[in-house]
Amino acid sequence: MPSIAPITLREARRDDVAAIVALLADDHLGASRERASDPPLPAYLAAFAKIDADPRNLLAVAEDASGAVVGTLQMTFIPGLSNRGAELALIEAVRVNSGRRGQGLGATMIEWAMDEARRRGCRFVELFTHASRTDAQRFYERLGFERSHAGMRRAL
Repeated sequence: MPSIAPITLREARRDDVAAIVALLADDHLGASRERASDPPLPAYLAAFAKIDADPRNLLAVAEDASGAVVGTLQMTFIPGLSNRGAELALIEAVRVNSGRRGQGLGATMIEWAMDEARRRGCRFVELFTHASRTDAQRFYERLGFERSHAGMRRAL
C-alpha cells in the first residue's frame, strides 16, 4: 500500500458541509440520493446544526496538507443497558475521496474513530455500511470488524 500523505482528522465545521456532501454523493448510492452544491442546500445545513449541537454526535473530516477535505465519517455515542451497561460508538457515513482511495486514508480514519471511542469510554464500536458496498465490507473485515448483526431498515 502506498504511504499516505499527512492528513489531519478533526471535528467538522459548518464551512465543511459542501465538501462533506460532495463526498457522500461520490458513489453509486449517494449519486442518487445526495445533491452536492455550493452553497449547501438548507436541509444539509440544518442537519449539520443538529449534529453539531448534540454532544453524543461527532461529524469528522480528514483534510490533507492543503486543507482540502478528503474524507469524512460520523460517530454516534450510545449508552446502553446490555453488556452490563456498555457504551458503544456507532460509525457511519464513512467516505474517502475517490481519487484518494487505496492509500491508507480510510484505515487512518477508522483508527482515529476507534481512538475517539476509547477516549469517551466506549467498550464496543459498531459500524454501518450498505449491503451493496462489498468492497467496503472487505475493507472493514481487514481492519478486524466482524459481521455480527443483521440490520434492517424501513422508511417512515
